[in-house]
Amino acid sequence: MSKRKNVLFITGDQWRGECLSAAGHPVVRTPNLDRLAAEGTMFRRHYTQAAPCGPARASLYTGLYLHNHRMVINNTAMDMRHTNIALEVRKAGYEPALFGYTDIGTDPSIDHPLVPKETHHMVLPGMDPVCLLNDDFGPWLDDLESKGHPRPKNPHDVFAPADIGAEAANHGITYPPARFKAEDSSIAFVTGKAISFIEEKGDKPWFAHISYFSPHPPFVAPEPYNAIYDAADVALPIRRTDVEIEAAQHPLTAQAIFNQRDYPIRMGVDKKTHPQLTERDLRQARATYYGMMSEVDDQIGRMIDHLEASGDLENTLIVFCADHGEQLGDHWMFSKTSYFEQTFHTPLIIRDPDTSKQAQGNVVSKFTENIDIMPTILDWLELEIPRQCDGRPLSTFLNGETPEQWRTEVHSELDFRDYLDIEGNPAFGLGPDECAMNIIRDERYKYVHFTAMPPLFFDLENDPNEFNNLAEDPEYLPLITKYLQKQMSWRMRHDDRGLTHVRY
Repeated sequence: MSKRKNVLFITGDQWRGECLSAAGHPVVRTPNLDRLAAEGTMFRRHYTQAAPCGPARASLYTGLYLHNHRMVINNTAMDMRHTNIALEVRKAGYEPALFGYTDIGTDPSIDHPLVPKETHHMVLPGMDPVCLLNDDFGPWLDDLESKGHPRPKNPHDVFAPADIGAEAANHGITYPPARFKAEDSSIAFVTGKAISFIEEKGDKPWFAHISYFSPHPPFVAPEPYNAIYDAADVALPIRRTDVEIEAAQHPLTAQAIFNQRDYPIRMGVDKKTHPQLTERDLRQARATYYGMMSEVDDQIGRMIDHLEASGDLENTLIVFCADHGEQLGDHWMFSKTSYFEQTFHTPLIIRDPDTSKQAQGNVVSKFTENIDIMPTILDWLELEIPRQCDGRPLSTFLNGETPEQWRTEVHSELDFRDYLDIEGNPAFGLGPDECAMNIIRDERYKYVHFTAMPPLFFDLENDPNEFNNLAEDPEYLPLITKYLQKQMSWRMRHDDRGLTHVRY
């Protein structure tokens, strides 16, 4: 490498792709991310490869589609035969530092010369957990306790909102602020830890991965972020007029609406009551979600200011993305267990300090995927891209050009083998390996194939909200067959290639 190169790799959790003011969102204000976009490249049609968090991050960190890495649900192990971004940058002498979490279950047979012995079982192999915030939020709760906050018996109760009395009745249920100050939030905490780490590095190259928990539910924000967006300015969700009509589209949609997984929108709220939320509560939930995004944006601004003051900004590749999206009331559901656009469309901004002035502010409308991020970082560091990677580097886009033979479609997957019905029994009556869904989406059409349930087909040009399933319309059978064949060809092209072409 000709000069010292640093990497700042930032992820938001459950961040919808359109929620950037640089992308034209009518409400959300993200001036610091907008700055990164103005000085770098913004990817308007960027998609995650899986949901929920664990499978999504496995694709992000390995450059592999879900059907290759096979970490199909949360809290399952990553096969150690797969390398990842942390292990690859260690080969170049970096000690990749984690601030937050990776949601990766480590292979129980792990024994790797590049994996720190102190790595916890839920840390991406190769990452140095400098500030680990798994489900117990340990270091952050220690910090809050040192500042006089009582430590909750259940760590998740730290997100219980403050009691603001009668004022709460004038707003939606997610309006009350967090019990901690903005400067004491987990977002500020991990940012501060990352800044301290960078300061300690001095003139040595560094790789820092900041994994923010926001805007993941429950939707609660510290003051002033709980109130910076007026709920009256926020649009209602995109959905059918009747919840039963929406649920009738597919068994997976009915499951997601009436049996939501993940946290409720506010601690203490029964997730099964989400379909009964009032318009006021829906608007406020979205406003609070946007406020959480603004808090993250401000902390990213704090980091940019530090890099600029220290002189590191022009030596640092900055990547901002998310693991997956959030339904946010669209199609009568929250969370991310669907086939809809809101679950899989995510943001991506990359600021390459080597980008020419002419290429700065470039907006890419080609389809890109989270599996492209690992190859992009490695390519910028002038490191070899492992043959396992299904993604391709975005380097040509960062220079203001378009690569040859770039993809014209995106692919995402969902495994729902651990879904339960309202009685706590396995949903759908299917075997574990029958609970899989594959999506192919291009400029015009979207086809969703299920292993053992009916498929879906949408004409996105005439039905951008995905209300009308055309899979049972005989007129569309030739098109559906075409997309099924395209999906099969995609799977065949991306079968595990670990030892392909190794010949004796």
